[in-house]
Amino acid sequence: MTLTAPAPAAETPRSRRRAPRPVQRVRDSYRRYWYAYAMVAPVVIVLGVLVGYPLLRGFYLTLTDANSLNSARTIGVNTIDATYKFVGLDNYAEILWGPAAYDRFWSHFVWTIVWTVTCVVLHYAIGLGLAMLLNQRLRGRVAYRLLLILPWAVPTFVTVFAWRIMLADAGVINTMLGTIGLAEPSWLEDPTWQRTAAIMVNTWCGVPFMMLSLLGGLQSIDENLYEAAEIDGASAWQRFRHVTLPGLSSVSSTVVLLGVIWTFNQFAIIFLLFGNTAPDAQILVTWAYRLGFGQQPRDFAMSAAYGVLLLAILIVFTSFYYRWLKRNDQLA
Repeated sequence: MTLTAPAPAAETPRSRRRAPRPVQRVRDSYRRYWYAYAMVAPVVIVLGVLVGYPLLRGFYLTLTDANSLNSARTIGVNTIDATYKFVGLDNYAEILWGPAAYDRFWSHFVWTIVWTVTCVVLHYAIGLGLAMLLNQRLRGRVAYRLLLILPWAVPTFVTVFAWRIMLADAGVINTMLGTIGLAEPSWLEDPTWQRTAAIMVNTWCGVPFMMLSLLGGLQSIDENLYEAAEIDGASAWQRFRHVTLPGLSSVSSTVVLLGVIWTFNQFAIIFLLFGNTAPDAQILVTWAYRLGFGQQPRDFAMSAAYGVLLLAILIVFTSFYYRWLKRNDQLA
């Protein structure tokens, strides 16, 4: 005997439930979680005032020819209205394809990429080495940790000014190099050595954060994994490659992303070390500051356009970075 399952009843228009509209979903969400909205509202308002409005205002300025001569200003008791005009995307076109595009944007863009990659690689490599060293059972390990955290704990301007004194022509570094018979570079005058000095100072300031983050990741790796690998005959390099690096993958992906963002926008070190005296060592963010506040007339529109381009570059990089991480997680 053959049993036949009853056919499902035909779906009638009344039985179909329409998906709630976006407005209705927002209303339902508000009714259920009104207390959460109330708790988040102050933060949203503060961020809107401190971040949202300046961002929108800056983007609007990129579409104008605003500078210090045609912007609204007050001189004594006289108030002068703004006279700048709407120019559309002309500022972006001039930055990317204008006659001075290479000297004003692309050369600084290439140096910014080199600066970011070099500094982040040094941060990670040196930070990982120090973290692995401090993760061992060493006598005085706490004291070593405190000493290595000092470059990060000291305010940036103090650190940079100290390095500026040491890198001077008659500073400690050149004195030591001259004592052992080596050449004494012009750290603060020669373009190549200026870039080298900037990388040195930024590495000194950025390694402690990377070291602490990776040290926390190392301490979260199960010791049994190392013991099992050692019993199986794995060498030190194999344990590092197959246990340490995979165990640090989540921490590494986060600190590398933060390191790229912070280094790409690292204004304080370049500005405090050189000011406006080293055009070849300027990265995009310091060059944008120079256009907006370090020359006359101050070009507010062009400076704001650089800021928007910086934001766009970081957004594109972050999106591709997360896609790459997600694809690697799926393949693992």
